[in-house]
Amino acid sequence: MRARSLVLALLALWLGAATPSAGPADVPAFRAEAVESIGVTVANLDVSTRFFVDVLGFTVDGTPAERSGRPFELLHGVFGARARVARLHLGAERLELTEYLAPRGRPFPADTRGNDRWFQHIAIITSDMAAAYGRLREHGVAHASTGPQRLPDWNPGAGGIRAYYFRDPDGHFLEVLQFPPGKGDPRWQTRDALFLGIDHTAIVVDDTARALAFYRDGLGLSVAGQGENYGEEQEHLNNVFGARLRITTLRAASGPGIELLHYLAPRDGRPAPLDLRASDLAHWQTTVRGGTPQALLADQHGGGLVSPDVVAADPASGFARGLVLRDPDGHAIRAVTR
Repeated sequence: MRARSLVLALLALWLGAATPSAGPADVPAFRAEAVESIGVTVANLDVSTRFFVDVLGFTVDGTPAERSGRPFELLHGVFGARARVARLHLGAERLELTEYLAPRGRPFPADTRGNDRWFQHIAIITSDMAAAYGRLREHGVAHASTGPQRLPDWNPGAGGIRAYYFRDPDGHFLEVLQFPPGKGDPRWQTRDALFLGIDHTAIVVDDTARALAFYRDGLGLSVAGQGENYGEEQEHLNNVFGARLRITTLRAASGPGIELLHYLAPRDGRPAPLDLRASDLAHWQTTVRGGTPQALLADQHGGGLVSPDVVAADPASGFARGLVLRDPDGHAIRAVTR
């Protein structure tokens, strides 16, 4: 009887050793509930804040805060980081501006083209393109498009949309966009203000399928639309000769969409620098809220970690825990939970 008990005990020990303990792979998958904000690194927080407020109608939320300390530098992957952060909103959408006081990052690459894979912008909805373009000209903004473009009616998804790319004080690309009746969110048809909100952030990707494995399968965003844009108007909008794009829009239940811009032609867009950091002015950051950022530690779905672990955030950050990772093309995603 004692021998049988010993055998059973040894068998139990062996089964326990063979059964993996709970770990990151056992954590439920991250599923996006909202795109909380779009963030960008700026050279001078005061100058950029005035630009977005005075020219584009944003409102500042509270007082800009200074951030530093071990959790902040671990989260964003910048050793010795000290930064000033301002939160702004336009309509229901939020924009986060960050100026790194230390270490100072590299300037925005002056030769950036619309098909380079570090390219990212936000699309700001206007109720009147002619008035919006006039306002931007009055403030002396730099053109990125040759001028406002009306996309042709043969394109069922984009026909009738008016759009224009321009630059902020640091050289970041921005877009103003006007939807015709029957397209876009119904709230973009209001005439309450000249600038209404942020419809989406657009990012250049090298391959749509690879990007979908990250954003749809990994983060849990839903595909909201797909199409192919080309022609003279698209070339002049993107300022890329011969541009032909496959465009895929993903969304969570709330917040701006994430638009994937896959250039089928030309194929000479440059990859994002491998050493791109949050303190560099080419850095944009999309904050996606979900339930379990820990799941992304085990599987980045073709991307890569910036944060070494899930970080408990400063209460002023607006979330409890988070981590930053880069998608397969180098765009930064801050995955957070409340």
